Amino acid sequence: MIFTFFYTAITVPSNDIADNLKRNGGFVPGIKPGKQTAEFIDSILSKITLPGAIFLAAVAILPAFAVKAGITQNFAQFYGGTSLLILVGVVLDTLQQVESYLLMRHYEGMMKSGRVKGRSQFAAA
Repeated sequence: MIFTFFYTAITVPSNDIADNLKRNGGFVPGIKPGKQTAEFIDSILSKITLPGAIFLAAVAILPAFAVKAGITQNFAQFYGGTSLLILVGVVLDTLQQVESYLLMRHYEGMMKSGRVKGRSQFAAA
């Protein structure tokens, strides 16, 4: 659970998010831009990270409970814990790659002629 909070603190810099919001004219309703926005984002991240950390801890010890319930240790270790997290990550990544491939295939029709529309056939003299 501690690693989850540590990883979130490193990968999601609330000060940078607050600065980017302020620079681009965005704001959180009812919160002043700047330091108060960064503190608000940090508090929301902490509230969201706690259930996520508890869930990850439960998934990590799931194989131990499965073995106690009578499931063979090999099956519990293969389909539980870290293996389950990796499996879900790979499936989500594969789905994202398929979606981007289909999106690129959809746009391929515009490039059949080999020329970008709007350009003339002859080079400018």
